Amino acid sequence: MSSPVLHGRAAWRPAIVLSLITLVGLGLVYSLAGTGLGRAAFPDQATGSLVRQGETVVGSSLIAQPFTGAGWFHPRPSAASYDPMAAAGSNQARSNPDLRKRVDAAISEVAAREGVARADVPSDLVTQSGGGLDPDISPAAARIQVARVARARGLPVEQVEALVQAHTLGPQFGVLGQARVNVLKLNLALEAVVARR
Repeated sequence: MSSPVLHGRAAWRPAIVLSLITLVGLGLVYSLAGTGLGRAAFPDQATGSLVRQGETVVGSSLIAQPFTGAGWFHPRPSAASYDPMAAAGSNQARSNPDLRKRVDAAISEVAAREGVARADVPSDLVTQSGGGLDPDISPAAARIQVARVARARGLPVEQVEALVQAHTLGPQFGVLGQARVNVLKLNLALEAVVARR
């Protein structure tokens, strides 16, 4: 004996109900719940960790920005040209001759710009991060730029060193990662010092 075949509305009802449950439940309710929970638990991160000067958004503490010129601390190089929509590393292996040439040229450039020996150039000033948008540099990479920035801004070296020290964060939770300096926040603090003069 064969099972009865559903006809008309009866055949479509289960498919429509399942589609509505999926669309509303997973497409709307789940998304709203996840967004609400994220905003409640991590309000700053959920809204992009935006950095503001007054009412103006000047960037995000999670994404590097291209600072150039002698009066600014420079971030790590970016394979993505600091474009968050194109976040990516160069995907070049250490054995790649093009990578070696690029890094060698970058070491020479940074050494000349900062007035230091090639051996003293921190690796994070000449290598790109995996996503190409790392907003932080090592304290050594910040310290090596202090003399240039102080000279360009007409500030005492000690004052600029104190800014770097004040913006140096230790490992997260005391154990995760390494000490780091957020370049955007450091440059904004530098700009505030110059504006107060």
